[in-house]
Amino acid sequence: MIRQLVRSYVLLVAVAIALFTVPVAFTLTDQLRGDTQASVLREADAMALLLGDGRAASCQALEEMAKAYDDEIQVTTTPSCAADLPRLTRDAALTRALQDGRPTTDWGSSFIWGPELVITVPARAAGTDRVVGAVRILYSTDEMTGRLWQIWGFRAVLAVLVLGVAAVLGVVAARRLTRPLRQLNDMASKFSDGDLTARSPVTGPPETQTLARTLNQGAERLDTLIAAQRIFVADASHQLRTPLTALRLSLDNIADGVDDEFVREDVEQATAEVVRMSRLVNGLLVLARAEAKVTAAEPLPLMDIVRERLAVWRPAADERGVTIALRGSTDGRPSALSSPGHLDQMLDNVLSNALEVSPDGGTITVRLDPGGDVVGVSVLDEGPGMSDAEKSRAFDRFWRGQGLTGKAGSGLGLAVVKQLATDDGGTVSLTDAPGGGLCVTITLRAAHRG
Repeated sequence: MIRQLVRSYVLLVAVAIALFTVPVAFTLTDQLRGDTQASVLREADAMALLLGDGRAASCQALEEMAKAYDDEIQVTTTPSCAADLPRLTRDAALTRALQDGRPTTDWGSSFIWGPELVITVPARAAGTDRVVGAVRILYSTDEMTGRLWQIWGFRAVLAVLVLGVAAVLGVVAARRLTRPLRQLNDMASKFSDGDLTARSPVTGPPETQTLARTLNQGAERLDTLIAAQRIFVADASHQLRTPLTALRLSLDNIADGVDDEFVREDVEQATAEVVRMSRLVNGLLVLARAEAKVTAAEPLPLMDIVRERLAVWRPAADERGVTIALRGSTDGRPSALSSPGHLDQMLDNVLSNALEVSPDGGTITVRLDPGGDVVGVSVLDEGPGMSDAEKSRAFDRFWRGQGLTGKAGSGLGLAVVKQLATDDGGTVSLTDAPGGGLCVTITLRAAHRG
């Protein structure tokens, strides 16, 4: 938009310069042409009077004038005055001067002028209208051409300077005019990234001020509603944890005191559902806390956190014969920008999903990709993987993939991972693992050491 405004402004200035400067330049050019023609014609008329007088003194004066203007003016006459003066050749201009008694002017070109201005003036005998000869002046137009270049060149340079100044002023004015729009765009960008506290300054013209107030009020209302929803989810999840824990303990006690195999099976099934519900409540609580964004990202040792979480999950993997392998560069001890506890929760959720879908005896590969402005952690499993349609829904809350059918998943794991990664300025992507399975890649900003 700034470029369009600047182009329009410069074009408007260029049109104004053309409307005011070009006519002036043409007027000055016509004036230069007219003044030069009048000056040369006066000289020719004076010489014609001397030639028509025919006396020795007049002829001598004519000769002296011819010599005086020898550098710029060439004088030719009929042979009636003196033999030393150049002779006119017979042509249409001379014929017109001698027969019709009218002067002729020839600029030598239909476009402005040629290399010479040729003026032929009839000479009349003193005291009569009888034409006795003619005077022709050949005036070089080199000096006129130089002045013409000065007239047009000066205005061309001035126009370029004015356009340059206009472009600079146009940029300043355009940026000033579009500043409220850029502020609104910045607010919209932050809002789309999940920052519901973003607000736009109420500045600029009345129209943009009204728009900014409306957007700020809408953002305030939405922030209030979402904050209330988060508080409700967090409070409900927290309040449900205690009765669920008590219910699980009661079911465990019932299972210990029941000998009937069918009753025990029903109790174990109820206990499994309570466990799944507890995981769901815990996931909701984690997600609500993640959306609150109460902490700022700080440099954390990536390798140390990855090794710590792998050590926690290896016993559960060993029970099923699943191998957890760490791959990738481990040099340089890279650091990632993340809020304390976020990376731990992300790895726990991804590793939990990978372990649930991995076949017995399979391998989970954790790969590090440090370097540049970002660092990546990829978790590859050998499970059934996901189709493109499933990948597009994998980060939806409460959605459970085909690989988790019949398992105790809550459907919140990847949603929590995405929320935590977004809060830390990172991303999460799902791709197909080589040889089958799913590859979950968490990318975070690298923390550069000073």
